[in-house]
Amino acid sequence: MRLVPLLLVVGLGLAACAPAAETPTQPPPDHGVYGARTDTGPNGEPIEINAVRPAYLTERNRRQRVPYNGPEGAGTIVVDPYARFLYHVLGNGEAMRYGVAVGQAGKNFQGSATIGRKHAWPSWTPTANMVRTQPELYGPLKGGLRGGVDNPLGSRALYLYKGGRDTMYRIHGTMDPSSIGKATSAGCIRLFNQDIMDLFDEIPSGTAVKVRTRAESLALEGPLVELPNGYLAPAGEVQTAEAQAAQ
Repeated sequence: MRLVPLLLVVGLGLAACAPAAETPTQPPPDHGVYGARTDTGPNGEPIEINAVRPAYLTERNRRQRVPYNGPEGAGTIVVDPYARFLYHVLGNGEAMRYGVAVGQAGKNFQGSATIGRKHAWPSWTPTANMVRTQPELYGPLKGGLRGGVDNPLGSRALYLYKGGRDTMYRIHGTMDPSSIGKATSAGCIRLFNQDIMDLFDEIPSGTAVKVRTRAESLALEGPLVELPNGYLAPAGEVQTAEAQAAQ
């Protein structure tokens, strides 16, 4: 029976806000990277990963090469949990930017760390606090949940370490693509499975990671406003749109 994993997906995935109803008139130019894929599971079994719906590939969510004015050097991963972006710094004033979803744990760490471990189709174990506060949901999983399509960490996970110790901060995939770009009830930093799979292959263990503070995010990204659909938008754009609508 798959009752427990399904309960987990409901508890962790559907807690996110509903996806935007608006669908782009045409797919973004890079929609191909978000197509369906067949991957190899933890026991060598094939796992089908669905294509990401175009409705979820908003301007802020989809992977794209952008100008970068942060101080970090080439090769660094920069996580901005407030702007809901992850950057892979390329150097020469550019970075590859990814949209992310941010769970409650995604703001529990800031500063510098390194990728201490990498796992494909990782297993997941709820924390003691999760088991204690929601025993009906997490109690049956206190021994851990193996990697696979029912696992909330998705297809890949990067584990942040500092001073040789696990920070408990994760950058990982998701089985709920509708959550990307939004605040979620649980987890750390989620990417579309296609994004975390490609990033996983590009960066080695030991890669430097910087997690921004709120002040650093505001200085580099500017003020943002959360829209009714759960996505963020620059405050200036929202004010301009409101002023135009009032005319």
